[in-house]
Amino acid sequence: MTDTPQVLLQHHLKKLRLPTFWSEYAKLARQCAAENKDHIQYLLRLSELELIDRERRMIERRIKAAKFPTSKSLDSFDFKVIPSLNKVLTMELARGEFIDRRENIIALGPSGTGKTHIALGLGLAACQQGKKVRFITASALVHELIEAADERRLQRLQKQLVSQDLLIIDELGFVPLSKTGAELLFEVISQRYERGSIIITSNLPFDEWTEIFGADRLTGAILDRLTHHVNILEMNGESFRLKHSREHQKTNPTK
Repeated sequence: MTDTPQVLLQHHLKKLRLPTFWSEYAKLARQCAAENKDHIQYLLRLSELELIDRERRMIERRIKAAKFPTSKSLDSFDFKVIPSLNKVLTMELARGEFIDRRENIIALGPSGTGKTHIALGLGLAACQQGKKVRFITASALVHELIEAADERRLQRLQKQLVSQDLLIIDELGFVPLSKTGAELLFEVISQRYERGSIIITSNLPFDEWTEIFGADRLTGAILDRLTHHVNILEMNGESFRLKHSREHQKTNPTK
């Protein structure tokens, strides 16, 4: 019978979805008793622990839902290697206010200069700020859209994409799009126009985007929507991967 109150307490806290209360209440009670804290201070501390842990779990869920291929923060980005990148602007964008203003970001530069790293860092920051984020490559997004259209669930997928606070489309330009794929991607961009932010990374300058979409008129319409409220991140420089390879060869020369 002595265990009955604990069993009931565990049951009630589980129903109330207060797991940190259950895991910490006994230890914190001993601490507060040793420090001569009253019941109000005890409950305050316990509530604060629950809120902190709840926020941590929510951030973890948002990061998982974003489907990042890897976790990278802006703290680990070496801005000195890419002097063309505006660090001040990048760190300002990391505050997430561009999402509240429904602005877009386009990162342009050769392959290997860290465009994906920057996009991931901004996406991670947005998750930590409570925003809904989705990360996907351009080719994978087009594949999902075509597949959804074939299976008559395109509208449902489009609604999911529109509902995101931030949609990150990586590697636009690495693979040319079919006419159908280009049109479906245009629909996504149009539906999010002034309703939600987009980050796009591309290895091609704007005047070569016709190579991606295949038609001048469609390319113009896409650029018109993307660049109406946009922050451009120029990332011209030597490839991180190429630089790492050269450094590796210097330290490990072939015999």
